[in-house]
Amino acid sequence: MNTYQTFIGIDPGLSGAIASISPAGIHFIDCPIIKVSGKTKPNPTLMASELRRLITPDSIIIIESVHAMPGQGVSSMFSFGLGYGVWLGIVAALNVPIEFVTPQAWKKYYSLGPDKEASRVKALQLFPSQASELKLKKHHGRAEALLLAEYLRRKLLVNVA
Repeated sequence: MNTYQTFIGIDPGLSGAIASISPAGIHFIDCPIIKVSGKTKPNPTLMASELRRLITPDSIIIIESVHAMPGQGVSSMFSFGLGYGVWLGIVAALNVPIEFVTPQAWKKYYSLGPDKEASRVKALQLFPSQASELKLKKHHGRAEALLLAEYLRRKLLVNVA
């Protein structure tokens, strides 16, 4: 039987975020980054400590299952893949149940296309109380993480009933 109460969504990009939906409310954490030799990289230590703050004994995580796409540069894909891999390692080390979903699957569920702004608008429609946390265009990572968490919450609620 499903006893999850805390649903955590991870948008794994450098401009991504973590969002949690729990009885305590909705919380966001932007992806912790660090500058190394002038380049922006994920900060694994901060990523782990920030995620640990959101985890409860009844948590489950969903992460967007990403892959290389035609037309993307090698270095940008390496950087994106690095962030994804770091998140997977952190979740495994924290021993939290995890689900994976392709961008196509969760965006289809919400009738969204590839436009990140559309994700932000949809999150605002579903969660108007989070307007202050989603007010800027750069908050698309928060919006997508929140939509991921809500997608998982709805999926598991439907499967339980």
